[in-house]
Amino acid sequence: MIRHKSSLCSKLLSASVLMIIASAVCAQQTDHPLISGFPDSEIISAEFEADSNYSLVLGRLQRSRGVVIPENSERLRGDVTRLIYEVSQEFNGEDVQQFFQEQFTERGYEKLFSCAGRECGSSNYWANDIFRNRVLYGPERNQYFTAVRIDSAISEPSHLVLYIITRGNRRIYAYLEIVQPPGTAAPVEFVSSEFLVDIEQSLSVAVPGLTFTNDRQLDPAADLSGLASELQNMRERSFYVVAHLSGPQELEQLLNRSSIRAQTVRQQLINLGVDASQLIARGLGPLAPSCKAGECLERVEIVLIQAID
Repeated sequence: MIRHKSSLCSKLLSASVLMIIASAVCAQQTDHPLISGFPDSEIISAEFEADSNYSLVLGRLQRSRGVVIPENSERLRGDVTRLIYEVSQEFNGEDVQQFFQEQFTERGYEKLFSCAGRECGSSNYWANDIFRNRVLYGPERNQYFTAVRIDSAISEPSHLVLYIITRGNRRIYAYLEIVQPPGTAAPVEFVSSEFLVDIEQSLSVAVPGLTFTNDRQLDPAADLSGLASELQNMRERSFYVVAHLSGPQELEQLLNRSSIRAQTVRQQLINLGVDASQLIARGLGPLAPSCKAGECLERVEIVLIQAID
């Protein structure tokens, strides 16, 4: 996991000063060679696709005959890197936009198209139809988009797309797509938290390998230390610990037993160092039987609590 922890990156610094700090910090980190991440940010997802057919958006999005299309676009072929940075909430989307615009200017990148707020079109279109990642959906007024060309003397130009969104829960994401000539790029290497990515995208994660000797006691083989560590790294967020349980008993009995199981898991996580204020236990018994795969009628899920504006 990549973290830019410089305490010097505060709201009082101008974008130009942030650029200087980022250069110093990122010299020791694994950002993409063509762009530096925002200070005090974290890469939560990285994907690489070699020799891909890519559509570069160069205009406002609109829906026509049920299909989302940009007012203008350009077809490219190349190696595509996709990065999602989560930005500290001490900043805002405008800070992030200004930082990257300064970086584009300093590096001599040519701006092809940019928009902000509602002039970009629906954020739902960008997140679900263009980028196909619902983590990037938020209020339209909170979005920024920029596409640039990166000229090179030794190869065809590269292209970079930046999308910044502040979600309704106030989480800020900077999403980058970098398109380089085929065969010239390599995947960015970094350590990712699969739990963080899964919980952001799916909003819930089933705890694997969890069994009980009885409702008030976990099986000794059940290890929650990894999950506890993940939750401790997400102290600003809150979660439901939800237990599901089926069987031949009456509904009230199953609800009560599942509630006890949820409390058991919650207490074990607290014993492992998770802040009690992060966790709320709930038992649903057999009332929510569906799941993504396999036999899962008896399971415990960690569910992200969404902030309400």
